[in-house]
Amino acid sequence: MEPKELLAVKEAAAARLAQTDLRRWHLRRVDRRLEQYCKAVMQKPAEHCVWELLAVERFLRLCSTYGLRAYYVKIFFRFYESLEFPGATGPTRYKLTPVQCFQFASIFGFWHPDGRRVVREAVLYVPRKFSKTTSSAAFAVWDLVFGDANAESYTAANSADQAKKCFDAIRIVVRGLDPGARRFIVNEQVIKSVGRERSARAQCLTANARTKDGLNASTVIMDEFSQARDATLFNVLTTSMGVRDNPLTVIITTASEVFEGPFYDMLLGYKRVLLGEFQDDSVFAHLFEPDPGDEEGDPATWAKVHPHLGITVKKDYYAAQWAAAQRNGAEALLAFRTKLLNVYSAPQNKTWISRELAEKCSKQFGAEVWTRTSVAMLGIDLSKCDDFTAITTAIYDKATSKMRMKTDYFFPSEALSGHPNEELYRKWIEEGWLTVIPGPTITYPPLADHIRATANRIPVMGIGYDSAGSVDLANNLRAFGFGSVLFPIPQKYDHFKGPVFFLEKGMREGNIEIEYNPITLWCFTNCVLDEDSMGNFKPIKKSASQKIDGVITMLMAAREFMYWKR
Repeated sequence: MEPKELLAVKEAAAARLAQTDLRRWHLRRVDRRLEQYCKAVMQKPAEHCVWELLAVERFLRLCSTYGLRAYYVKIFFRFYESLEFPGATGPTRYKLTPVQCFQFASIFGFWHPDGRRVVREAVLYVPRKFSKTTSSAAFAVWDLVFGDANAESYTAANSADQAKKCFDAIRIVVRGLDPGARRFIVNEQVIKSVGRERSARAQCLTANARTKDGLNASTVIMDEFSQARDATLFNVLTTSMGVRDNPLTVIITTASEVFEGPFYDMLLGYKRVLLGEFQDDSVFAHLFEPDPGDEEGDPATWAKVHPHLGITVKKDYYAAQWAAAQRNGAEALLAFRTKLLNVYSAPQNKTWISRELAEKCSKQFGAEVWTRTSVAMLGIDLSKCDDFTAITTAIYDKATSKMRMKTDYFFPSEALSGHPNEELYRKWIEEGWLTVIPGPTITYPPLADHIRATANRIPVMGIGYDSAGSVDLANNLRAFGFGSVLFPIPQKYDHFKGPVFFLEKGMREGNIEIEYNPITLWCFTNCVLDEDSMGNFKPIKKSASQKIDGVITMLMAAREFMYWKR
């Protein structure tokens, strides 16, 4: 969604909330702090982000739909405030803050008539130092004490240290509840109930954990899930919850630079739920990030994104970290953006075209791109053996002087198993972004058929190909009558300098649009702009497992237009 559109959504939500009489839901009877949080968001929308406003509006809708079960909410509040969490001076009891009251009421307050809880998946997307890892321990302890007799609660993270951090909090809380160890056996990675009546357990798992078969999870806590590069552990745990009447999956995380990980796409989905584009009452999403146009160094922005500023975070902490980010350069600024502003961001000193710019230029293309006043240039980057091939069709409309770039990706089926990016590629194949070609390597006929289909829709004036790696494909295309429009492009720095400036300028000025494809966005994120001794530029990839093929083919197609003799 464009920034102006999102700000319009916020303005509309604020207007609706301003006309809402909060007294009709009697939130004060449940807890004054719950009413206090909702009032703060409704009466001072400028101090809260659009996602907070939409979350409160959605909460009130659920109150009308299901009724807020005060009994369950009050019980959980009392339970939480009776627990002793790890603190600076030792085990400590904490009073819930208004924002925490809203979160827990949203999760435990709504029930179906048959006794099943409405919310089964919750995401708390907040900056660091919110105390989300520690406080989320309460979910696991609740399940141990009040859940199914055979409850299985799992805390999981991408790294062992992060997973253990949350589990250590659970261990401390359980030992506080059972100091004599008469009801629970507590060790480093497992907590078990003692006695015949209950066999409940809590366990710490990591992405490389060996024992994952036979699970029957009732509560899953995924910590810092934005750092995960695949969803294997998440899927194993959540797909094991099918027999539970009231399963609960809780994702607690801060933003990161891992755009290609599973959580980034999930975050977009949560936002669509809040926007009302998807109807799914089983999801509770509480998301904190700046609104479009908010200044990074503005204390008002800091207060907006961190609801516990001045509570779990000292008021001068953000100012000190902002000063350090300005002083220490790009890496420190990246950390400030992702961890304290809670904004997905890529390293600006390494990335050529930012993910944000690439997303801004991305559009959904339809039949309108194939106009009578349009011509096309193609760029082809053929994979060596075991990776994807990219073909970009750059469509230039002479009537509007606009250019649209459509990139298609192909992958050999037998190269998928065991590939370093296997899970990521399988996801793209399932979603239709990556086309599978049978066999151990990319064969030429399907590519030629794709190009012929393009030529049947629009005049193809040039096809740029790698003069070293795509010779056989070029010969194949000559057999189909494309010989007059084939142009070899050596993959040298001096052949890319002009296209680099051409593509970047067109994207920044809004004259070049890119067909939306997560693979293309990933390719842009992986690009580093390198310079040779002669001052020529060419994008290169940051690491071996990352790919930039879609960007290279865009530049090749752009070069064809730059040297087109009309």
